[in-house]
Amino acid sequence: MIVVLALRHAHYVMEHLDLPASSAASGTVRLPGSKSISNRTLLLAALADGITEVRDLLDSDDTRRMLESLDKLGVRCERLGDTLNYRVHGVGGAFPVKDADLFLGNAGTAFRPLTAALALMGGHYRLSGVPRMHERPIGDLVDALRELGAHIDYQGNPGFPPLAIQPWARRQGDRPGLSTQVRGDVSSQFLTALLMALPLSGEDARIEVVGELISKPYIEITLNLMRRFGLQVERRGWNEFHLPARQTYRSPGVVHVEGDASSASYFLAAGALGGGPVRVEGVGRDSIQGDVRFAETLAQMGALIAMGEDWIEATGPRVATGARLRAIDADLNHIPDAAMTIAVLALFADGVTTIRNVASWRVKETDRLSAMAIELREVGATVEEGVDYLRITPPDVLTPNAVIDTYDDHRMAMCFSLVAVGGTSIRINDPKCVGKTFPEYFDVLRTVTR
Repeated sequence: MIVVLALRHAHYVMEHLDLPASSAASGTVRLPGSKSISNRTLLLAALADGITEVRDLLDSDDTRRMLESLDKLGVRCERLGDTLNYRVHGVGGAFPVKDADLFLGNAGTAFRPLTAALALMGGHYRLSGVPRMHERPIGDLVDALRELGAHIDYQGNPGFPPLAIQPWARRQGDRPGLSTQVRGDVSSQFLTALLMALPLSGEDARIEVVGELISKPYIEITLNLMRRFGLQVERRGWNEFHLPARQTYRSPGVVHVEGDASSASYFLAAGALGGGPVRVEGVGRDSIQGDVRFAETLAQMGALIAMGEDWIEATGPRVATGARLRAIDADLNHIPDAAMTIAVLALFADGVTTIRNVASWRVKETDRLSAMAIELREVGATVEEGVDYLRITPPDVLTPNAVIDTYDDHRMAMCFSLVAVGGTSIRINDPKCVGKTFPEYFDVLRTVTR
């Protein structure tokens, strides 16, 4: 039951959800669509020549922000009856509306790619979001676009949204082609935005990545979807990307959105904690999402994993009764969202777990490194927080009925629900924040726990 209380770390009224301790978990879950695939596909379908049917789109706050923005930009997106299928009428590379105000909430997968596309669109646009969106850095993307001649002004703090965009004026002299560079160690969404937008110029283009590129599997998603829409990108290692001139997006006709691999992590973890088996459907060995590799990390912790073309199943360790998961020391840069689930599973491990190379957590929906450290301590863990790592020592006994703040971050709410699956009751503040990607999450979780 959801009731109202005063939040521990803030001075306003907020809802909470009490989750009772579970004794077991098993069953099958059909996953909602991937957020990363949904918003990329919507934008590519909007920019393409032709009509694209997008099937099994995620229904969430983030996709609604993208759909609302495309509508304001003159793109016709028809929902097909009561399904999650949409018919998107592509505009052939140029949005009809040249002056618009767009509100994008806290949807980075909408804000960053739209910023790049609109910067090359030849119009006047203003992009804003919720207060947290205005704290998430975008300066590296803006610098890369300005190098191409984009005219983008900050409407608040330099380096952060909100933004005002005016028609671009190519500033790279008379030499053929466009060239820019972008840092790779803050957010892979900056590179994704540039890759998706630069074909709109019609010119040969080159992007240089400065420093280590984080979250490479998310770039793989971008490149895979661009290929589906007829674009070829030459990748030279992970430091240079070349987009040949005169390529245009063309509708592939139909695009199926995979189930969300990040959301799969919570249910697979539930199978490991609650005995299982728990099966997720909609994502499997053929997935284009890097977060399917969460299953590999879960196996390292002792869970038994089975996998098919479009399903994954997890069962708890088949050892002596009461045995715990194995503690690990792992670089999880390749699965930053699902790595949060590993942090909570560390509470049930047989020693100290270290999660490394996740500095990108600090620029997500909240500063996830600090937030995870604070809330893991609430349930009794000893936590060392580094610049880009967490070291988690589980307590002998978890603190029952701990109150977890979620910082308006959907993944904080979902991963800490696993404490209850592991047998300890817990209270989740602001449970409705899961609406960002999985509005029915808690209802679905109840179907596999008892």
